[in-house]
Amino acid sequence: MTVSANMTLGDLAGKRILITGGSTGIGAAVALGFAAQGARLVLHYNASADAAEALRVQYPEHITLLQGDLAEAGAVARVVDEAARLLGGLDGLINNAGSMLGRVPTTQASDAHFDDVLNLNAKSVWQASSAAHPYLKAAGGGFIINTSSIAARNGGGGGAVLYAAAKSFVSSLTRGQAKEFVADKIRVNAVAPGLILTPFHVRDTPEHMMAAQSATIPMGRAGLPQECVGAFLFLASEALSGYITGQIIEVNGGQLMP
Repeated sequence: MTVSANMTLGDLAGKRILITGGSTGIGAAVALGFAAQGARLVLHYNASADAAEALRVQYPEHITLLQGDLAEAGAVARVVDEAARLLGGLDGLINNAGSMLGRVPTTQASDAHFDDVLNLNAKSVWQASSAAHPYLKAAGGGFIINTSSIAARNGGGGGAVLYAAAKSFVSSLTRGQAKEFVADKIRVNAVAPGLILTPFHVRDTPEHMMAAQSATIPMGRAGLPQECVGAFLFLASEALSGYITGQIIEVNGGQLMP
C-alpha cells in the first residue's frame, strides 16, 4: 500500500519516534509516512547527510536529524539517548538500519566481514531496543518495529547468507522481546520486505540477479519503498494493531507465502 500525505490514522500525531537508518530507501519512505501523520521524529543516518537533509526540509517541524555510525562502540546507546533527549522521551523505535555490506560467500568471508554484518544488522537492533526500553516504559508503553527481510526465511540470495542469518536473528529477537516487554505495554513487531527497489539493491544486486528474483514474484515486479510504509504505520498505531505483538508482516508481492 502506498501511503499518501492525506491518509490520516489519527493516533500517531505527536508520537515521539526514533528511526535508525532513515535517510534512504525504506527508512526514508517510512520517515515521510510518519511525518505526514504528524509524528515527531529523530531520523538517524550515517553517511547520507544530503539525503537526510532533503527529508528534513520537507517536514522541518517534524524531523530532527541525528548522525551516528552504529558500528562504533557505544554509538547505538548514544543515538537512542540523544533521540530521547531531543524528543523529551520516546513512544516508538523503528530499527531500520542495515546493509548487506557486499555479496560475499560464507566460505570467502573474513572474520572482520562477519563481525561487520552481524554488528550492523543484528547487534545494533538488540542494543537499540535495550537502550530504548526504559524510555518506552517510562512513557507508559509504546512500540518497537524491526526491519527484517525475506532473507530471514529463505536464506538469502547469492553472497547474502550472513545478512540472511543476521535478519533471522532480528526476527527471533522480535518474537522474544515481544514476550519480554509485554508487561511494560511495549509491543514488538517486524516488517520483512522482499525485493524492494532501494539503493541497497542498486549497489549490491547485479541486474541479472534482480531479473531472476523478480521472475519469482507473483505480482511480477519488485516493490517500491513506499509500498512498505503501510505495514509500519499499521504496527505503530495502537488503534489498528493494539492486540498485535511478536508478529512479522511479510511485504514481498507474494514471493514468499509462509
